[in-house]
Amino acid sequence: MAWAIGQVLKGGDYVIEQILGQGGFGITYKALQVNLNRPVVIKTPNEFLHHDPEYDKYIERFITEGQTLARLSQDPHPHIVGVIELFQEGNIHCLVMEFVPGENLFQVVKRRGALPEADIVHYIRQIGAALMVVHQSGLVHRDAHPGNIMLRSNGRAVLIDFGIAKQIIPTTQSSTDKAAHERFAPYEQRYKGSRDPRVDIYCLAATLYYGVTAHNPTNSLARKLDNETLISPQQIIPSISDKLNEAILIGMALEAKDRPQSMQLWLEILTYKPQISISETEVSTAEVEILKISLPPPVNEVHREEFVRPRPKSQRKAISKRLIRIIPWVSLISLLLLHVLMGYRLRLYHTSFWSWALTLALTVAGSGALALPSFWSGALALAWVGALAGAWAAAGLWVLAWGLTLAWALVSAEAKLKKSFIKFHTFLILVGTSSVGLVLGWILSQLFNPVS
Repeated sequence: MAWAIGQVLKGGDYVIEQILGQGGFGITYKALQVNLNRPVVIKTPNEFLHHDPEYDKYIERFITEGQTLARLSQDPHPHIVGVIELFQEGNIHCLVMEFVPGENLFQVVKRRGALPEADIVHYIRQIGAALMVVHQSGLVHRDAHPGNIMLRSNGRAVLIDFGIAKQIIPTTQSSTDKAAHERFAPYEQRYKGSRDPRVDIYCLAATLYYGVTAHNPTNSLARKLDNETLISPQQIIPSISDKLNEAILIGMALEAKDRPQSMQLWLEILTYKPQISISETEVSTAEVEILKISLPPPVNEVHREEFVRPRPKSQRKAISKRLIRIIPWVSLISLLLLHVLMGYRLRLYHTSFWSWALTLALTVAGSGALALPSFWSGALALAWVGALAGAWAAAGLWVLAWGLTLAWALVSAEAKLKKSFIKFHTFLILVGTSSVGLVLGWILSQLFNPVS
């Protein structure tokens, strides 16, 4: 049974003000610490667990992890909620924690929608640095979803509500309910109650997914049991950067073995550096150390096989899609053949060196006008003039048709190349194809029509 509002605890030190949450494992209250006149949070085991066969193990875990968190608070971390004390009220154990004002990430995204990459990555890196400290102490948070990440007005994110003793499952609770959030917990936690640190990697990556898309990720059990597909963040918001998209997909790998083996390794993959104007005093020492990482640390031989592991098939497909280069062979071959014919005719009609130079210059200009718009304007006109120069000694409708065909090949090749290559590389490919065609045309003319 939950305590009523106004309940006095520990001889008047604390007064219950409201119930913040109640679940299968515990109850969380907001209370007033009377002597300091400040709000605090008090977490207690649920009273009905007293009748559970595993109750003693549950309480033992609750006390042990509460004491560990209290030790962490002796050297306060700016992104981990502070633990004030652990005491017993009657037969109920109480963990008193700092009350963190502000909105949680669920509330912020509901109010603002999908957050800019810089903002959400800034918060996630802070929480990741906090979880590194938690893991080093031998704990796993197991509940790092958006509802347990509070955002202060000074730009700091704070991790709250540790999943204390969640490995001890009441016999009245189903085997697929491990007090894990259904959208943010990996299936091994929901189904087996895993306490592996990679649980936190999945949960934090899923939280990043939510923050940057404003969409809940696919249920992990549905992915495992029903083969449902995890929709990549870029499919929801195409402007999401490739590196951020990849970091999320790797962190949310369905199997724990396919995720990075530590929080630090995942943060190294999350190389996006947010451009946020924040003072140095607002960044924790732990986060600064993470941001300084440029290369992964040396990998011990015994762990090398574990780290250098092929990615899951779904991730390989998602990543390979953006690595495929589409080569417009038809357009490029047409462009090549047209320039071969141009070179052939230039040589056949014994044109001067300056005619060759003008033809090559116009070819370069036409390619540059298309591939590099700031280079010149009038791409089609230049390409057509280049075609006319290639048929220096000819005239009539045939030349016009040939010039327009050359212009089409140039424009078509440029449009398709830009889908897979940057502007400068597109320019080089167009100029290279045209130049090779001119040289081949000259060689063929020399072979079939040698100068007497």
